Amino acid sequence: IDYDTIRRYPKILVGYSDITALMMALYRQSGLVTFHGPMMARLPSRPAHALKQLFGLLGGEQPVTIHGKDAQALLEGRAQGPVVGGNLSLLCHLLGTPFFPRLEGAILLLEDKGEALYRLDRMLTHLMLAGQFSHLAGVVGGQFLDCGPMNAVNDLIKTTFSKNHIPVVTGFPVGHGSENMTIPMGIRAELDTRRMTLSTLEPHVVMI
Repeated sequence: IDYDTIRRYPKILVGYSDITALMMALYRQSGLVTFHGPMMARLPSRPAHALKQLFGLLGGEQPVTIHGKDAQALLEGRAQGPVVGGNLSLLCHLLGTPFFPRLEGAILLLEDKGEALYRLDRMLTHLMLAGQFSHLAGVVGGQFLDCGPMNAVNDLIKTTFSKNHIPVVTGFPVGHGSENMTIPMGIRAELDTRRMTLSTLEPHVVMI
């Protein structure tokens, strides 16, 4: 990938799951803001409000606020920082490469599908022991479909981050679920567990 060319001629990239690797690589190497959201093949099955949010966001609508109406605060508080992350499995595979995102002061987005609870535990523990969670600002957990009982997933996430003293929420409508709301990646946002919102604090597109 020619990262210099991408830096000079930025384009919109939207995706999730395996696309996490590409989004984080472009962010680290080119500083490109990408969008964690539905891919083209999935658009016909997305609910109308999710499509409206996606196209409004890509059309320059800002600031953006994602409401986690069914989300749960595992650890309460407010935090600000750049949103990075995506699929937990892919993040683990990026560790130790030049494409792993810098997590200091960041709001970490995590989601996955089809990973047994013990594998989620292994991946979170691996990143924790590698020192990647030491200076996070906050954590936004998306959908963890087919990963076991959600209360067990929540217990695991809460245990992982309980000593960090940062806000942590789960159940945000992002990832492999039916909504998969779009979130700009790489720009500063504020996580507020009282309002259960993730709100951008700076522009995510350049209007020409």
